[in-house]
Formats: sequence, structure tokens, C-alpha cells
Amino acid sequence: MLSTLSHIFKNECPNCNKGKVFADKSFFFSIGFPKMNTHCSHCNYKFEKEPGYFFGAMFVNYAITVGQALITFFICSLFFDKIFDFRILLIIGFVILTLSFFNIRLSRMIWIYAFKNYTN
Repeated sequence: MLSTLSHIFKNECPNCNKGKVFADKSFFFSIGFPKMNTHCSHCNYKFEKEPGYFFGAMFVNYAITVGQALITFFICSLFFDKIFDFRILLIIGFVILTLSFFNIRLSRMIWIYAFKNYTN
């Protein structure tokens, strides 16, 4: 489990763990929509199995974003007198927008690893 998480955060191919899934240099600090490689440069593993394959990654992205929003809310509520302060919503919005490009990459990597062939 920990090795799988390590491979996800290192942007490594789910088949050979050597090639890169995203063409961007940095997995964590890239701005803009991610540019994915179509195949692994090392083992020629195809990342997008069919058209619309990453549609399900949108739901993973939603779950990650909701989790981040809840964590941000609970941390911010410690510093404000009122539980539902408008400033907390602004902070949550800022955190969600700041992490959105990272979340897209992370959700796609989780989706790829969730449906890789584990029988090999």
C-alpha cells in the first residue's frame, strides 16, 4: 500500500513503475491543465484505456476536494469566534482553487492505479 502511494506521488507508470504518466516536470507545482503521455515511455503501457476513461476520476477529484474543504473548515473554525463566518468560506475557496491543479493530477493517478491489472 505504501509503495503504491509512493508510485502515485512520484508520477510513475502503474505497470512498470519507471515511466512517467504526466509530461509535466513537477507533479506538485504545475499550473494549468495536466499534459498526459498517451503511453509509458518505458513499457508502452496505454494510460487512457478508452474514450472517456478519466470521467470517473472526476468523482475522485470531487471527494478529494470535499475532504480538503472539510479539513480547512475545521482548522479555520478554531481561529474564528463564529462557526459560520464568511471569511472561512473565502479561505476554503482559496484553498480549493490553489490545490485544484494538484487534485486533477492526483485524481487521475488514483483512477489509473485503481483499475490497473494486478494479476501480473
